[in-house]
Amino acid sequence: MTRNSGGDGSRGLKTRVKTARGRRASSVRWLERQLNDPYVRRAQADGYRSRAAYKLLEIDDRYGLLKPGMRVVDLGAAPGSWSQIAAARVGSRPEAPSVVGIDYLHVDHLPGVTLLEKDFLDDDAPDALVAALGGRKANCVLSDMAAPTTGHRQTDHIRIMHLCEVAADFAASVLDPGGSFLAKVFQGGTEAALLAELHRNFEKVRHIKPKASRSESAEQYVLATGFRGLSARPHGKERDDEADSDPRDPEDWDREDPRTL
Repeated sequence: MTRNSGGDGSRGLKTRVKTARGRRASSVRWLERQLNDPYVRRAQADGYRSRAAYKLLEIDDRYGLLKPGMRVVDLGAAPGSWSQIAAARVGSRPEAPSVVGIDYLHVDHLPGVTLLEKDFLDDDAPDALVAALGGRKANCVLSDMAAPTTGHRQTDHIRIMHLCEVAADFAASVLDPGGSFLAKVFQGGTEAALLAELHRNFEKVRHIKPKASRSESAEQYVLATGFRGLSARPHGKERDDEADSDPRDPEDWDREDPRTL
């Protein structure tokens, strides 16, 4: 092992994984990255299900998405870290959960969260989510869903954009006026048709790359706030000054155009 300065400012030993017979080089690189990732270590210490918790924490700390008493839907919830954060920040009670998570993968029980083991793309999934909310509207829809990557950038972009489009359609059907929508996309920005739809439905749309998102990763997030309600949408395309923002510097998130990345 060699000494290394961690990304969280600490110094420690960098773990190197030996290549064993039958183990792919890509698997070795992934394991080394996990073992040396400061956010993975922090998640273990803080009791979060995964390092993804810090992405939502960063975004919520900056934009104040999650407030006490809110009803939240978490799409693609596994392994559960975003639902954990949401339940804690909105004060969801175990006896009356106001957070609903859905994933086709199993998610272990989380206090204050109703978990549906179901594919969000199933035809009956939206109705199941609404039923889990008790028939009430949501205040925030979160989506950290990502399709399995193929290594082909364009194909991967199309797949994740499809998930984002379906999630945005669901958000428009279930959000209360003033609600928010946060979803994972890939660098290159949100597709024009979806971006136009978000502008019609929401007062403000931003692209965000939080610090906890690995610098080499193509992921970013689209954040739409101030849901207008479908009956209150303006006609024609509206834009605001922060619409296509996605800076490389997380301290200045609202300035650069993602197409320059």
